[in-house]
Amino acid sequence: MTRRAMRGCGRFAPWLVSAALMAGCVAPAPAPAPVNPRQIDLQAHRGGRALAPENTLSAFSHAIEIGVTTLELDIGLSADNVVVISHDTVLNPDHTRDARGAFLKAKGPSIRSMTLAQLQTYDVGRIDPASSYGKPFPKQLWADGERIPTLAALFARVNELGATAVRFNIETKLDPDRPEETASPEQMVRALLAEIDKAGMAQRVTVQSFDWRSLALVGRDAPGLPRAYLTSARTLKDSRWTAGLKFEDFGSVPKLVKAAAGDGGGPVIWSPAYGELTPALVQEAHALGLAVLPWTVNQRVDMTRLLDWGVDGIITDDPAILRDLLGERGFPLPAKRR
Repeated sequence: MTRRAMRGCGRFAPWLVSAALMAGCVAPAPAPAPVNPRQIDLQAHRGGRALAPENTLSAFSHAIEIGVTTLELDIGLSADNVVVISHDTVLNPDHTRDARGAFLKAKGPSIRSMTLAQLQTYDVGRIDPASSYGKPFPKQLWADGERIPTLAALFARVNELGATAVRFNIETKLDPDRPEETASPEQMVRALLAEIDKAGMAQRVTVQSFDWRSLALVGRDAPGLPRAYLTSARTLKDSRWTAGLKFEDFGSVPKLVKAAAGDGGGPVIWSPAYGELTPALVQEAHALGLAVLPWTVNQRVDMTRLLDWGVDGIITDDPAILRDLLGERGFPLPAKRR
């Protein structure tokens, strides 16, 4: 079409629209997004801490509204043996305020040393924007008054919202370097499995951990539950994290995970730090029957690369970004709830 003809397109009368279309003056409708049948597990890390205060009921509710497959969260055990949701084994001053509303000036007591009633005197409804911890999350919407929730309260909230398809990826927060700060693996796993059974959530829970001792206990006591083996460069160098297994005896992380999981039982997932993943490792893990679910991926360019490599899901602080990307690429999306 000539430049003169293009300028003339704007003068067509409404009754000439069809003719204009035939002449190429009106742009064609955009092509629909490709349909990709592969299901991607969209996991909101700590409930999506880029958008709401981490590991709070507000964050989990917000993630459900956005539409995620799985709520990723962390647990500890209080002094009175209640399963509570907290990433840190001690009170974190970057997002914990006292009864006067002031951020703690230093790390607080351990979760294990306080009762549930004591823990819930602290406000975890906002991040300290002045901290190095808070600066990466300027979009976070505060929810003052949020308390450290129990796992039972989260299960109840999800039921109230009618989010019957949402899953839970629950990390046992243990640290072989600081065993005095947490319950033992046996105590934590026993309490966790009791809460899962009480809520009737066994079909919707994955248990994950860097401390593979707890995953061995889950495999023994609840063999049908999926287990996710978290790895990092640091933990792979110390066999206390890997239940006594040594990386050098296996030659690759997927082979190490496969050996730790053993044969039989529920699905087995490898969750590496995303920067330590390669296409060859994804292929190797899949050949061994492992799903691959990297953490914690917040940049669109990294999400795109990992999807191209064939990962089975992504753990992210910003589920809205990942959801938009999955929609653009034609992946099935979990339902939103308003």
